[in-house]
Amino acid sequence: MTRSKSPLVVVAVLILAVLAGAGYLLAGRGGSGHPKSPASAAASATGATKSSAPKPSPPSGGATAAGTWVPADPALADVCRSKLPSQAQDTLALIAKGGPYPYNRDGIVFENRESRLPRKSGGYYHEFTVVTPGSNDRGTRRVVTGTGGEQYWSPDHYATFQEIDPRC
Repeated sequence: MTRSKSPLVVVAVLILAVLAGAGYLLAGRGGSGHPKSPASAAASATGATKSSAPKPSPPSGGATAAGTWVPADPALADVCRSKLPSQAQDTLALIAKGGPYPYNRDGIVFENRESRLPRKSGGYYHEFTVVTPGSNDRGTRRVVTGTGGEQYWSPDHYATFQEIDPRC
């Protein structure tokens, strides 16, 4: 290759890199329809990980123009937020604030191995401990959140789930 064509090759490579990056960011939207934030996109591109889950966003399609709530999966039972134990409500408040969380495992990826929640791409769900009075460990109660903003309650360490209805 001649010396005069080298700058053209560099420009072409840079253009391809920008297009590939844009394609990666667009593909990173997953099933939620929400684009990644620049910080999370940069973390994904560099392979960096965060120690806690991202702040949940409002549920996609969760509140309609009429103010009604649409569950992420109508096949799952739902539970009113106000009917949850006070410790679960405390956990939900911590999640809304982005922490700090009482347990070092709070915010880790929930893998949904048994497919009891709607199937989503890896890293979509995160789990949080709900304090169990009288337990000397994390106990069995959890809140699991989805990147789309949905929240699920499991009183029995993922054996069953109910989607949390934020309206009540």
